[in-house]
Amino acid sequence: MSDYPLKYRVSCPVFLLGNMTKFILGKKLEMSQIFKDDKVLPVTLIEAGPCFITQIKTKEKDGYRTLQIGFEKLKEKKVKKPQQGKPYRYLREFGDKLEEYKIGQKIDVSIFKEGDKVKISGISKGKGFQGAVKRWGFSGKSATHGVKHEHRTLGSVGSSFPERVLRGKKMPGRMGAERVTVPNLKIVKVDIENNLLAIKGAIPGRRGTLLEIKT
Repeated sequence: MSDYPLKYRVSCPVFLLGNMTKFILGKKLEMSQIFKDDKVLPVTLIEAGPCFITQIKTKEKDGYRTLQIGFEKLKEKKVKKPQQGKPYRYLREFGDKLEEYKIGQKIDVSIFKEGDKVKISGISKGKGFQGAVKRWGFSGKSATHGVKHEHRTLGSVGSSFPERVLRGKKMPGRMGAERVTVPNLKIVKVDIENNLLAIKGAIPGRRGTLLEIKT
């Protein structure tokens, strides 16, 4: 493993040959369904790639080994000075297997095949400030026996000693908009011409959410 922070190691697409791990970056499009073997399969459509290697970093020059990957090329008029030479909306780094890569190498959905199991990470939908019933699944209070205007409150939160609310208590607060990873998702269909992956089941995020896909 590399010696740089985990948040940078897992947040970019990488293309590895043979039996090695395969990675790509994509965007969530929508949910749909596919009929297969007299069954209806719920699927999520993802626009995956194409991605390109923009930089190969080495320990001697940069202090660590990794590949920098670009996804979603920008129009020339939208490229700012710091982006010149790397005109992509998203730049991510991952991996330390540098020997089989070169700058400009293309990565697309052809590295995957139907039946592959993948792990997908993305930012979940933000739901704003929510109470404990919705945020944590609390049951709330009874609807009868003198309960009035208290049906969705969380109940007692303190203690007799120490006389304060303990750190880590499940309370109302901001919900969603956090990184979620769903493992063991099956690829149902690969559309190389349109850069599409059909993944069985639901994945985190809204339409347009950036997704990290790896086997």
